[in-house]
Amino acid sequence: MKHSLLATALLSMALLSSAALPQKPAHAAAVEDPFLWLEEIDGPRALAWARAENDKTLGVLQSDPRYHRFYEEALSILQAEDRIPYVSSERQGLGKLWQDESRVRGIWRRTTDGYGSSEPVWESILSIDDLAATEKKNWVLKGGSCLPPEERLCLVELSDGGKDAVFIREYDRHAKAFVPTGFDLPEGKQDVSWVDRDTILIARDWGEGTMTPAGYPFVVKELKRAQPLVQAREVFRGEPNDAMTATFVLRDSEGRIHAIGAIRAISAFEREYVLLGPKGPIKVNLPKMADIVGIASNRLLVTLDEDWALSESTHFVAGSILSYDLAEWKQDPLRATPSVVFQPEARHALSGLVVTKNALILTILDNGQSKAFIYSYDQGDWRATPIPFPVNMNVSLSAVRPETDEVLFTVSSYLVPTSRWHFDAATKRLKMVTTTSPQFNASNHVVEQFEATSLDGTKIPYSLVRPKNARLGEPIPTLLTGYGGFQEPLLPLYDGAIGRLWLEQGNAYVLANLRGGGEFGPRWHEAAQGATKQRTWDDFIAVAEDLIRRKITSPRRLGVVGGSQGGLLVGTAITQRPDLFNAAIMQVPLLDMLRFAKLAAGAAYIGEYGDPAVTEQRGWLEAYSPYQKLVPGKTYPMPFILTSTKDDRVHPAHGRKAAARLAALGQPYFYFENFEGGHSAAANLKEHARRLALEYTYASRRLVD
Repeated sequence: MKHSLLATALLSMALLSSAALPQKPAHAAAVEDPFLWLEEIDGPRALAWARAENDKTLGVLQSDPRYHRFYEEALSILQAEDRIPYVSSERQGLGKLWQDESRVRGIWRRTTDGYGSSEPVWESILSIDDLAATEKKNWVLKGGSCLPPEERLCLVELSDGGKDAVFIREYDRHAKAFVPTGFDLPEGKQDVSWVDRDTILIARDWGEGTMTPAGYPFVVKELKRAQPLVQAREVFRGEPNDAMTATFVLRDSEGRIHAIGAIRAISAFEREYVLLGPKGPIKVNLPKMADIVGIASNRLLVTLDEDWALSESTHFVAGSILSYDLAEWKQDPLRATPSVVFQPEARHALSGLVVTKNALILTILDNGQSKAFIYSYDQGDWRATPIPFPVNMNVSLSAVRPETDEVLFTVSSYLVPTSRWHFDAATKRLKMVTTTSPQFNASNHVVEQFEATSLDGTKIPYSLVRPKNARLGEPIPTLLTGYGGFQEPLLPLYDGAIGRLWLEQGNAYVLANLRGGGEFGPRWHEAAQGATKQRTWDDFIAVAEDLIRRKITSPRRLGVVGGSQGGLLVGTAITQRPDLFNAAIMQVPLLDMLRFAKLAAGAAYIGEYGDPAVTEQRGWLEAYSPYQKLVPGKTYPMPFILTSTKDDRVHPAHGRKAAARLAALGQPYFYFENFEGGHSAAANLKEHARRLALEYTYASRRLVD
């Protein structure tokens, strides 16, 4: 059970650019914003406004006869006993958080026979519900890390209400109790790594001048057991205008340490690895868009997100995986020479990677189709062998047993229930372990693949799930979704809630693979970033137009839905082409792109979008910022905006201010703010079910009725 603040910051939203944050030029005076008071997260006036908005929204949507049916169905799906949740890798089995009807916040449990067994026996480790009741907190388990190789002592991360900021406390899994004299860190956005049972590395808020503009730490210190935080010894300091600095402890499958240091995240996508040597810090010789991902067969593995000219004769392309002889790299990390493990072809992208005791397992997107391979190192070469999964399925890596060669995969598609597969890299045996029961009737739907042509001529693939008996020219109520940011791909997924609450009603669902995402590797992302971000919005609009051109749907029956960066995507869609849509669901959205860098972790997103404090970059942000594009004289498709007071990643003011602006314009809208939940806008399964019921009730009212 390992959670990384760096992973949260980089993968979920990304971090800020390498440039210092210059002051906004004096001549670029800001247009007065009458709703700045809504930026006070816990301001009495702002909270009173949010409660009043919630009352209005709940009064309408919960009075719809479909709401309670949708809620009960969503809750039954979320609480299904045979669902396949996320599990984490452990040396002695699998660990996971399990939530159900009686364990709303969840119970952390583990099994020692969960890799190849369809019915593992679970051992309870920690009840989050009991802990919350005892301590009178709305605890959400965010993750943690256990000290290898025994993995008895764990640093558990607890969030109050779902925030990214966490409390970290040491827990003994054998005694099933917090360690009385253990490590106990107060709330903050922080990253920790074990060095040994009495030593940890910590990046956190150490006081004034130790946090970046995005609200992340850039100072790493070493803390000994029973030592107060004020006595922690500083071991590395990044730059104040970096994204953040995280701890770095490199271990092999046996738990042995091979390097200790820090990861200096310079920007959203650039970082430096720094090793702590006896003579001081050593910067590893890697390009800035590279990641050290593990050790296999005594080889250090690195992924590249940019082209790298190591010398005049040695070049590596973006999207590749490289490996170093571990002994050579440890002896001289500045001069060690890598070799290629994997190099992508056109329309290829690395999707997932895990390291076993003796091998490397990859999942790769080949023109959007999932494939899996085992890579074995033998006599100086890496040899790839395909793993024979069913075709036309999304294959993702779920967990690995680090001291063996056992791997779990999750296999899914839009209409086939999710299954879990066990693969033994040593014997090459693959078997399906378990599958979920069907959560909706998929027999009446079919999946089709199409391409839309974007404004600049680029072909944009998308998937359509529609009723088999749909007749051309009879518009289908359709929800269109996308993301298109931070090199994160959107892939096929069996979603019971979408199936039961939307598809079973005779409706259609569309997923668009937009530029800015990671479906086709780093270049697909770079094509719509910063000054060219408008391409993401163009791609989304092109898919909407293509659906209408093919007479699959019509503007009256077409809605858009997305969260976070996807919420921004929806905001740009309805402000640039409101004529194409009749519904819009914006979940925890970014919307005010002229002030985003000042809100919550907003400075974290400069690497993706640009910096509104720089005149040129402000120009391209201003050209599409949805909040400012809500203007008189236009009719918008009555959006539904959802956010969370506890979201410390994307500030709730984005949604609040957009709703207030729509109200001032006399435009209809729905707004709901969950006072818990963090960036997921739901702290537990019941809150999640409520959110789903509200969204699909709204969509049905707008697109079906």
